Amino acid sequence: MVSKNIFIWVLLSLLCSGARALPAFANQTGQSCLACHAGGQYPELTSYGRIFKLTGYTIGEKKTIPISVMGVLGATHMRQPNSINDQSALNTPINNNKPNFETGSVFFAGKVTDNVGAFVQVTYDNYAAPDAAGNNVVGHTAADTMDFRWADQIVSPTRDLIYGFSLNNNPSVSDPWNTSWAWMNYVPATAGKGANAHIDATTPYAGSGLSGGHYGGLTSYAFLNKTYYAEVGLYQTAKGVLSFMNAGNTDPIQNATLSSTNPYWRVAYNKDWNASNMMVGLSGMASHPYDLNNGVSLSNPLSYQSVKVRGIDSQYQYLLDPHTITVQAVYQNQVVLASGMDASGSGNSNTNIFRGKASYIYMAKYGSSLAYFNQSGDFSMATQGNTAEVFYMPLQNVRVGLQFTTFNKLAGIVNPSDANSVRLYVWAAY
Repeated sequence: MVSKNIFIWVLLSLLCSGARALPAFANQTGQSCLACHAGGQYPELTSYGRIFKLTGYTIGEKKTIPISVMGVLGATHMRQPNSINDQSALNTPINNNKPNFETGSVFFAGKVTDNVGAFVQVTYDNYAAPDAAGNNVVGHTAADTMDFRWADQIVSPTRDLIYGFSLNNNPSVSDPWNTSWAWMNYVPATAGKGANAHIDATTPYAGSGLSGGHYGGLTSYAFLNKTYYAEVGLYQTAKGVLSFMNAGNTDPIQNATLSSTNPYWRVAYNKDWNASNMMVGLSGMASHPYDLNNGVSLSNPLSYQSVKVRGIDSQYQYLLDPHTITVQAVYQNQVVLASGMDASGSGNSNTNIFRGKASYIYMAKYGSSLAYFNQSGDFSMATQGNTAEVFYMPLQNVRVGLQFTTFNKLAGIVNPSDANSVRLYVWAAY
C-alpha cells in the first residue's frame, strides 16, 4: 500500500517547487500543459490533445521513466449536516471545515514504441475502506484508469485516417474528447462521505450502467479527416490476464458481469474552424452486471441484471489567448431490468440524467464554471441542482478552487438545501 505520508510530502513539494517540472506527457512532447488541455484545465482536451490521445500517446520522445504524481487536498462545509434526515449518508468523520488529504495518484504514462503507448493510474484514497465501526477512515490503494493503445495513421492528399485499438478498464475512458462518462467528474474526491457526501463529485453523472469500477475491455476506433469518429468494443469482468486492471478492488463481486459480450459504442462528428471546435456525439452500452442486492450465485445467469444506456453529448470550445471558453451538455437514458432473483421487480428502473456545464478561463490562470445537473425519478432518486466554481492556477500544474453546490432536489432528503456545500481544494500534479 502506498503511504499517505508519501503523498502528502509529494503534494507539499509541488506547492513549493514551482513550474520547474511538468507532468509526464508534457515532458515527452516538449509542450506545456496548455497544448493538450483547454486553458490548462484537466481533463478537457484541445484538438492537439485529442490527436495525442488517438495516436496512442506516442507523439514526442520516449522517456526512460514516464512517471507523474497527483494529489488533492480539500476542505468542505455542509450547510446543515445535523438536519440531513438520511444520516447514513454521513457515516464518516470527514468533518466540516477541516482540511483533509483526500486522494493521491501515481501515473505511468507515455510512449512505449512508435505505435504503442499507455496511460496507467494507481490511486490512493485516504478514506476508501471501512474500519471495524463501518466508518470509511482506512486508506486504500487500487488500480484506477488504465488505457493501453496501439495506433497508426494513414495520410494522403484526400484522407487522414487515425486508427487503433485500446485495452482499457473503464467503458468510455478511451473517448478522445474526455466528455464521456469516465471523464465528466473533473475534480477528484475521496470515496469517503461525511462533509463530502454532497459535493459536485457526488452529484449525478452519466455512467456506463455497470456497478463497481474496473472491468477489462478491448475497443477499436477510427478518426477520419479529423471529422468522423467511431469506436466499438466489448467488456467483461477484469479477471485472469486482465486481473491487474482490477487490482485492489475490495469487493470483486461489484465487477462481475455475465459474459464478455457487454458491448460499448461511440460515434461523433467533429469540426474545427479558426479558434473554435464543435463536437456532437452518441454513445451507448448494453451490459449484464451482477445484482448486488438480490444476486445468489456468480455462476447463476438469473443473478444478473440487464442494463442499457444511451446518450447524446456535445461540446463547443473557443481557444484564443488569453480566452478559453468551453460549453458541454450530455443527456443519458439508463434502463435497468431486474435480475431473475428480483421477484418483485423492484430493481427495474428508467432514469434520465442531464448535465450541462460552461467554463471560462482567462490567461490560463483565472477560471470559473457553472454546472447544472438533473436526475429523474421518485423521491428516492430525483436530484437536481447547480455547482458554481471559481479557480486559480498559479502554475500550470497547480489548481486552487472553490465550489458551491446547491440542491433543489436531493435523493431521499426532505430539505435538499440542508446539504448545500462549499468545497475548497488544492489539486496538483508533478
